[in-house]
Amino acid sequence: MIDQATTRELSYAEAIREGLRQAMERDDRVFILGEDIGVYGGAFGVTGDLVHQFGPERVLDTPISELGIAGAAIGAALAGMRPIAEIQFSDFITLSMEQLVNQAAKIRFMFGGKASVPMVLRAPGGSGTGAAAQHSQSLEAWFAHVPGLKVVQPATPYDAKGLLLAAIDDPNPVLIFEHKLLTRPKAMCPKRPTQCRLAWLRFAARVATPA
Repeated sequence: MIDQATTRELSYAEAIREGLRQAMERDDRVFILGEDIGVYGGAFGVTGDLVHQFGPERVLDTPISELGIAGAAIGAALAGMRPIAEIQFSDFITLSMEQLVNQAAKIRFMFGGKASVPMVLRAPGGSGTGAAAQHSQSLEAWFAHVPGLKVVQPATPYDAKGLLLAAIDDPNPVLIFEHKLLTRPKAMCPKRPTQCRLAWLRFAARVATPA
């Protein structure tokens, strides 16, 4: 039995936007930056009308510079903010890998836990939209192999909102890969800011011993 008072149907994109809105209403440190996320509302319409509610100081349209977007987010996180960066297509996250892999992922460990990088980077990925070779890749596995980065890939609107909210509250850099074909399908999603659990993936090595 679905409780209509606490749950209703949202698309994947709508669930992400609701999560962004709830996080920004709750915490003034949360802001968004990326290409065409303001008045245009994002390449896939995810940020929508957020700029009208929060203004251009918290919904920042950036130049076309993925390296700069990642670097600005890392710097803001180190200064106590909670930035959410958007890379318009995950293919171009390759241009920001130096900042993400060599800086964001390592800062907490280099400083013995005295500094952290509580940032989120969102990026649409995957093929199926006819967007050709440089706009259709799935690169999440690269980043899942980088110690210090958390990587999530939501499958449903419920996951998309819950994992986003958990990522924003996490003290570590979190990369969220959103498959482009999931943007429009709808499913039930809670109205309240419900989080999904984020955890480090631990690998256990099994050593064979002689009989």
